[in-house]
Amino acid sequence: MDEKTPEQTLLLDQLQFIAQGLAETLAPFCEVVVHDLTNPEHAILALHNNLSGRSIGQPATELGLARLADPNYPQVIANYAGRFADGRAVKSTSIGIKDSTGQYVAAICLNVDLTSFQSLTSVLTSFIRVDPPQRETLDPIGADAVRAQIDAFAARRATSPRALGPQDRRNLLQELRASGHLEVKRSMEIVANHLGLSRAAIYSAAKQMDDRSPT
Repeated sequence: MDEKTPEQTLLLDQLQFIAQGLAETLAPFCEVVVHDLTNPEHAILALHNNLSGRSIGQPATELGLARLADPNYPQVIANYAGRFADGRAVKSTSIGIKDSTGQYVAAICLNVDLTSFQSLTSVLTSFIRVDPPQRETLDPIGADAVRAQIDAFAARRATSPRALGPQDRRNLLQELRASGHLEVKRSMEIVANHLGLSRAAIYSAAKQMDDRSPT
């Protein structure tokens, strides 16, 4: 397959310019290779940002030979995993180029060395790491339990805490007292905030509850 048509020669010439532009843009992390599939025994026609250690004139890869054997082989195979000869991880994309007869003439391959990015990822991960915050809260211990009991009380009445009427609020305070939740520090303030009322209103409801308690 050494004899090339003028069309094939033109395609290969243009691909070399495309490869050069890609290589200059993606340097130094991406190797860009042009394979001449009309000459599979010496297929590597251009090699930019040489990361693989190969050289011009080396034979076609298995993927190139597969394209030669089957014109229906996929033209684009993107982001497949591989390794360089020294074991470095690679992400590769191969693009087959056909002539007007539908035969594969060439391929342009991009091989990204992932080791540099893996190292960079480690550095960035270390850089952006933060220690868990030392949370400081003004909520007294037990405040969540007070709110939970208020929510449960309102739910039993198919309403919301802020929609409770005066009598329900007095009954709520009785339940909170019986459960010991009014012993929580700043409990009246917690109740007032959760019901959307002033502390004065809650103290008034508590006083009414006390006034009505049996002696």
